[in-house]
Amino acid sequence: MLFPQKTKYRKQFKGRIHGKTKGNYSLNFGSYGLKALEPERVTSRQIESARKAITRHLKRTGRLWIRIFPDVPVSKKPAEVRMGKGKGANEYWACRIKPGRIMFEVDGVDIDEAKKAMTLASAKLPIKCKFVERNT
Repeated sequence: MLFPQKTKYRKQFKGRIHGKTKGNYSLNFGSYGLKALEPERVTSRQIESARKAITRHLKRTGRLWIRIFPDVPVSKKPAEVRMGKGKGANEYWACRIKPGRIMFEVDGVDIDEAKKAMTLASAKLPIKCKFVERNT
């Protein structure tokens, strides 16, 4: 699973996901992509399971790019622990996704295969997604 090698601080505030994506809203590498339509945190496990769904459907033909990276540590206190005594330990890593963000890109396959692969990947993610293709 994906996570950063080293971070400046061990823990982060939760924060809010406001507005549309500032960059990464157009296809840069592949011909087809999966675009987010909602703001949400996507965990590294969800990214990995979407990647597996795409690669298994495409049977390792074509090329896949993952355009998101989980760099936000999410902490969680254990069950049945009283309030106080500091913030909990880091449980998993997540990526903040804003609407309009391209998450995955595919190239080297025909449109029907790419559309089916992206549909399978979007079922693994907690947000509504849209299949996009390059305007040529």
